[in-house]
Parts: sequence; structure tokens; C-alpha cells
Amino acid sequence: MITSVFGYLGIVIALGGGLWWIEMRTPLKLFTWLPAIVLIYLVGITLSQSGLFAQNAAQASAYMQVKSWLLPMMLFTMLLQLDLRAFATLGKPLLLAYGGAVLSITGAFFAVFALFGFGPEAAGVFGALGGSWTGGTANMLAVAAALEISESQLGPALVIDSLLYTLWVSALLLAVPFARRFDRWSRAGSIEIAFAGPSETRGNLRMFLILLAAALLIATAVKTAAPMLPILPESTWSVLLATLAGVAGSFTPMRRLGGSSTLASFLLYVLIALIGSHALLHGFADVPVYLAAGAAILLLHALVMLLLARIFRLSLFSIGVASLANIGGVASAPILAAAYNRLLVGPAVIMAIMGYLIGTLVGLTIATGLRSVAA
Repeated sequence: MITSVFGYLGIVIALGGGLWWIEMRTPLKLFTWLPAIVLIYLVGITLSQSGLFAQNAAQASAYMQVKSWLLPMMLFTMLLQLDLRAFATLGKPLLLAYGGAVLSITGAFFAVFALFGFGPEAAGVFGALGGSWTGGTANMLAVAAALEISESQLGPALVIDSLLYTLWVSALLLAVPFARRFDRWSRAGSIEIAFAGPSETRGNLRMFLILLAAALLIATAVKTAAPMLPILPESTWSVLLATLAGVAGSFTPMRRLGGSSTLASFLLYVLIALIGSHALLHGFADVPVYLAAGAAILLLHALVMLLLARIFRLSLFSIGVASLANIGGVASAPILAAAYNRLLVGPAVIMAIMGYLIGTLVGLTIATGLRSVAA
């Protein structure tokens, strides 16, 4: 049994960082069906339930402290690649498709929540899932932290997100050969290729150290300011302040520093390992009903996107990439775009990065709204 704090944190960092490195360097087919994020979480739970960690007061305190530092650091570095000016240049069809995807996903959460008769206790889980499906896993964690959702509730949301995301990516890729037939049905025009999209300079050690130092400074400022702000809980202010700092940083020369997305991914994976090491299994009994609800949300979202394509003459590329930019994020939207044309990867990346900004806000809005509806 590991009783020391350093032993506990060392295993957590090795788990998150190790599987992150393997996924980055080794294209194993395992990660196609079981993403490294979910695998890290499940291994973390297994280690926790096996009794490897003492789960004493010192480890519990270390868990809370490290988590409260990693989250603002991750949010800040993740948002440095945001480019609001590039988003505005996407063009009317892509902007319509992206806006329609966000609104249809949000609306579907409310409709399915009412249809299934969920109670107030489920609002946080749906909010976290909504943060992921309009942004990414990092936004899910941000929403969970802001709403103080327990690890036992977050676990099922992570598993459901992974399962349905995999099926959604597969469905959208399988639809690519039918693009011309679909575009004739929707009366869509040709896709204009305006740019190749953003690119990030490859990071070196000096850049990583600068980014790490900046992230630590931002986390210090956030942790100092959040307890002094009124109305909202400290955890919510921490998420919002880190988000604003990342957006502000994207307008500075820091945006041109290479390696910010890599550092953000590393912090995310370690954070997932940390949460898994402290999670319990009793919340997984609700997975089947949440899985059915998630599938219903995606079905409603798809129907609305088809309707929008017909009304506004949108192409299959536009609605497909806009949808996957929300539900899949930066990891998968460019893959779908490349299946149509490699020159279309840029718009897909821009839409996906935009999700980093709005995902947390949408998730918080969904959770707050659902709690009001269920009250």
C-alpha cells in the first residue's frame, strides 16, 4: 500500500503522462475504440479500488490541492490557440452550421432530460456531458469542477461520452461517400476553400518552461482572486477566470509559442488520472439509462441538422464537421474534414478550438437550466 503523498502523486503522473506519451507516439488500434482518456480513468479507478493507495488525510489533501492547480493551468494553456478573428472568416454556411450544431445539442439536452424524467441530481451530469459535446473533455472537467460534481457522477459521463463519441465519428465518416447525393438533396453550393487554417509551432524546452511558468502564475492569480469574488461559488469563479485569462492570452505573443496544446493535453491526462485515483464505482449503475439518453440527444441533434441543411442549403461537409467539432473536438474534426479534402482541415480546426471557449459556458448553462426545470 502506498501511504506517502509523493508515492501517490508519482503513480498518478506516471499513469496520465505515460499513457498520453504512448497514445502520442504509438498508433495502437486499442485507442480507436478505447481512448486513452477513458483508459487512464478506468486504470485509475482499478488502482484505487485495489487498495494500492492508502486514501489517508494527506493523500486526500494532496488530491484537492493538485486538482485545484491543474485545472486553471490546463484551461489557460488550452485556450491560447484560440483565434476569434479566424472564426469570423469561416463564411456564412459554416457559421450557420456551427451555430446550429451548438443550439441543437443544447436544446436536445433539455428535451431528453424532460422526456426521461430525470431529477435535479442528474442536471450536473448532463451539464458536464454538454460541456464535452460542445467543447471537449477539458470542458467537461471544468464544468464538473465549477458545479462541484462528485467523481462518482463524473465517471459514467466520461464512459458515455467515449462510447457515443466513437459511434458518432464512425457514422459521420461512413457518410462521406454520400456527400454528393446529400448536397443535391440539400441544394448546397460548392465548398469554398479560403485558407489552410491555424498551425502551431513545434515547442522546445524553453517554450515549454515559459508556458509552464505562465500557467502557474495564472493559476496563482486565479486561486487568489476567486475566493474574494461575490455571488458565484469559488469553484465557478476559478473556471471562469482561467477561461478569461486563456482568451486574453490568445491575443498576445504567447499564442505564437509552440507547445501550448501539447502541454494542455499532458495536464488534462494527468488530471483525469488524478480524478480516477479518487473515484468510486457505485455511480456506474446509472450508465445504461444515461447511455440511452445520450443516444437520444445525438438523434435529435442529427434530425435538427438535417432540417437546417435543407432550409439553408448546407452541405454534408458543413453540418458533419460542425457537429464533430462540437462532439469530437480537435482530435477528430480535422480527420473528417480531410476525408472530404485536405485543404478543408483549417476550418474544422478553428471550429473545434472555438469549442474550448464556449463548451464550459454551454455546459454551465445546461446544468443551471436543467436544475431550474427539475426544481
